[in-house]
Amino acid sequence: QVQLVESGGGLVQAGGSLRLSCAASGIIVSINYMGWYRQAPGKQRELVATITSGDSTNYADSVKGRFTIARDNAKNTMYLQMNNLKPEDTAVYYCYCRRTNRDYWGQGTQVTVSS
Repeated sequence: QVQLVESGGGLVQAGGSLRLSCAASGIIVSINYMGWYRQAPGKQRELVATITSGDSTNYADSVKGRFTIARDNAKNTMYLQMNNLKPEDTAVYYCYCRRTNRDYWGQGTQVTVSS
């Protein structure tokens, strides 16, 4: 099994920046697909960004050009650098990975962007 723990959430003013981290532990070999999702009150959970073991990345249109996803395999950590934050980015952000056809989720970290 895999355990995922997010950190770095908080309150930030619009236009500011924030970096989220996701630390993975447990059986971490053969994890080929990881990403960040978010869910705002009254909305469905949505994909924010994904990254593969080959560092191929995909971004939601709403964050493309502002957010950057990266991974540090030596530290077993994934990051989401968020720049030029907007109030509509306010949500609970979840770390995600897939290993041997099973999904794993972190507990979520709150990001709040004020006007």
